[in-house]
Formats: sequence, C-alpha cells, structure tokens
Amino acid sequence: MTNSNSSISAFDQRLARTPIFYGWVVVAIVFVTMGIGVNVRTAFSLLYPAILDEFGWDRATTAAAFTVGFVFAGSMSPVLGKLMDRVDPRYLISASTICVSAGLVLSTFASEPWHVYMTLGILVVGAGIMLTYVGHAMFLPVWFDKRRGLAVGLAFSGVGVGSIVLMPLIQDVISENGWRTACWFMATLLIVVVLPLNFGFQRKSPASLGLIADGVSDEVAETKAAQSLDYVVDRAWADTEWTLLKAMKTKEFWWMGLACSCALYVWYAVQIHQTKYLVDVGFSALEASFALGLVAFAGVAGQIFLGHLSDRIGREWVWSIALSGFAMCYILLLIMETSPSPIFLYAMVIMQGGLGYASATVFAVMPADLFQGRRYGEIFGVFSMLALMGGGIGPWITGYLYDYSGSYQSGFILAIFLCIVSIFAIWMAAPSKRRLVAGQAEKRAAMVSNSI
Repeated sequence: MTNSNSSISAFDQRLARTPIFYGWVVVAIVFVTMGIGVNVRTAFSLLYPAILDEFGWDRATTAAAFTVGFVFAGSMSPVLGKLMDRVDPRYLISASTICVSAGLVLSTFASEPWHVYMTLGILVVGAGIMLTYVGHAMFLPVWFDKRRGLAVGLAFSGVGVGSIVLMPLIQDVISENGWRTACWFMATLLIVVVLPLNFGFQRKSPASLGLIADGVSDEVAETKAAQSLDYVVDRAWADTEWTLLKAMKTKEFWWMGLACSCALYVWYAVQIHQTKYLVDVGFSALEASFALGLVAFAGVAGQIFLGHLSDRIGREWVWSIALSGFAMCYILLLIMETSPSPIFLYAMVIMQGGLGYASATVFAVMPADLFQGRRYGEIFGVFSMLALMGGGIGPWITGYLYDYSGSYQSGFILAIFLCIVSIFAIWMAAPSKRRLVAGQAEKRAAMVSNSI
C-alpha cells in the first residue's frame, strides 16, 4: 500500500510498488552489503599474520588495532543511533563504505603500529560499523513485526555466503601478492558494489515508502488474524514512550547490555586469533583461512533457522543455544592444541558458526522487542556502545594473555566463563516478560480460545 503523501518522491513511490513487499528488497540489500562489508572487516584476521610476519610486533600490540577500532565504533554508536532517528541509513552506510575503503588503501602505506590503528583500526573497524550487524540492526527490525527474527536471520546470513567466497580469495591474494594488494582489492569491491547499491536503493522504514511493517496481505482473514494477535505481556511497558533516559533506568537495559558485551567479547576474541592459532597448532594457512570462511558459511543455516526459531520459542532460548555453541567452540580449540584433528576443526566450525553466529540475529531484534518506538535508534546506539566495548577488549585481552603466558589457554577459559555469564544475563533481562514473539503470542491466543 503506497502513501499519497507528497513528501515521498516519485522514485520512492515506484519502489513502494514493487511486486513484493519492499522490506524483502531491504533484506536483499543488507544480505549483499554484509556479505562484503562484514567480511572485509573480518579479514583483519587474515591480514594479522602477514602484518606480524612483516613488522615483528607482538600479538597484543598488533591485535590492539581491532580494539582501537571497536572502542571508536562504540563511542560513535550513540551518535549514529541519534542520527538514525533523523537521517536515512543509505547516507550513513554510504559514508561508512567510503571510510572503510579509504582506510584499506591508506593502510598499505603503514610502517608503525599507530598507522595500523588509524587505518585498519579507526577507519576500517571503527567507521565500518554501519556495514555490520550493529549498523543494520538500527533500522532493519522495524521493517518486520511477525517475521522479524526470520527476516533479520536471512539478511545477516549474507555474511556466511560472502565469507565462503571472499575469505579463501583474500587469503590467496595475500599469499600470492601480499596483504597490501588484498587491501586494494577489498576497497575496490566496496566502492563498486556496496556504495551504489545502498546509496540508490536502501531505505529507513516502511513509513518512508508509505508502507507498514510486514506489508499488506491480500488475504482479509490473515490480516484480521494478524491485527488481533496480542504480543504484549506488560501493557504499561508496551505503552511507554521510550527515551534513552527511561531505557537506561531499567534493569533490563543493563542486563541485556552485559549479555551482549560478553557475547561480542567471545565472538571477536576467537575471530581475530583463530587463524593464527590454527596455524600455530599445525594447520596450513589456507586451511585456517578456509575454516574462518566456513565458520561464517555455517552461520547461514544457523542464523536463518535459529532466527526463525526465535520467532517461535523466544529470544532467550535461542540466545542460550548460540552462546553454548561459542563455549563448545572454545573447548574444541583447547582440545586441538594437543590433537589438531580435522574432525575437531569442523566440529569447531559448526559450533562457532552454526550455533554461535545466530546470536547476531537475536542481538539485532531483542532491543527492538523491548524498546521499540520513535527514539529506538538513539537507545540502540547506546546499547551497542556497551556491547562493542566487549567486542573491542576481547581480542586485546586474549592477545595480552598469550604474550604473558605463551599460550591461549587462559584466554580461551576466560571466554568460556563469559559465555556462561552472557546466558545468565539474558534470562535476567527476559524480553519475553514484556512482549511475546509471534509464536508465543499465537500459542497464548490458542489457549485463550480453547478455554472459552
């Protein structure tokens, strides 16, 4: 359904009249953008061994580039969230794409650690935040209501599809022509594909095209059923006009912040150090890079299936499954220190990607379940800052513990403990005590209907 409001441009009105609900077009754009953008940021894990070999810096010093970038991204998240409430995401994503491309190109002239911090750290990892799960989670969930988990899972699965192609390709470029050529290759890919796709076709919300969430059904009965479905558990909570200050006064905001901060810690600690670790325990550089790509590819099925499952059974259960996957991933990495078997390697890939990466889908939708409203971008921006701090310090602390002890054991054991903390914290936040997911709402409605 289009809106006759004159503020909607003629081009946008044509977009609104696409044969399918435009929200699925947005999902496709995010799929491609993240398939390239997230993997370009993740490729720091592939550049990391080459940079270590060339400059001879210690692991903590080099991995700190990722930490610097995450701290910068975290500090910028509240600003970006506030901007997202006022500015179309296509402008922010386009600006982010240009910054990342510039950072990759400028990094090829680096000769000191601070050069890497400014380029691969601040410009690529930091300014690239709009290309990632966090940036897209600021607006993608509002396009959907009933199918929110499924839609976000499909969009985010682009990371896995992109990784299975890009990671071995980038590693091959590094092996054949050096890490600097790989940076030029990635910068070109962003400018040629991601920039025009987002600047031309990405949109902020259904309302910006005169549409509503989930589209308009042609089936009257289905529409009435969807309208009558009650998601609310806590009516006073749902009726609140949420602002950042109000959200920060709730325990749910801080419990969820703790859960996600721990999750991003364990996610990026293994992501940055995994390639070097696997090479250290006896796998080839190509096997290690392929494993990194295969992790994200395994995340395709996990993010789609578990994202959809979270719409049926609740976010807390899926979050618990995902963080348990990360814990098993670290346990298998510890086992591979003495038994570097391909069986353990692929089991680790499934645990990390197939289960662990599904946490990104739930991370994107849980805050919207709790604090959706006009000021959601600002709220999510501050919430993301808390989460990104965990993601930023994870690689650095893991590298520091390695430099101190000569082993990754203590760093991996700490990560397993933080997985347990994250699971506990999400049950304390308990979004299902405020608003149900579609499956739970349908189940409640059926129970009420049967009792009448």
